Amino acid sequence: MAYEQRDNSGALFKNHHKDRPNQPDYRGTCMIYGKMLEMSAWLKQGSKGEFYSLSFQPPRDRQPSQEGQTEPRKAPVIKLADEGEDTVPF
Repeated sequence: MAYEQRDNSGALFKNHHKDRPNQPDYRGTCMIYGKMLEMSAWLKQGSKGEFYSLSFQPPRDRQPSQEGQTEPRKAPVIKLADEGEDTVPF
């Protein structure tokens, strides 16, 4: 059975390719309101103990453009709720 990405869910996996301290400890993907996003997570130490700092980005374009460079990232527009809708999305 193939993995099916469900809306408003995602998965993180240990980053085994971490070469520098500023690279994420965990990476993965998620689908938020029908938009695929890449997730990054860093395990940090705070005054109340350990916590995860998260980052969400549009998927990286792995196809080079005609000039041999990748296209710049564009921030996705995520529609949270329709006008007049009184429900909370979470």
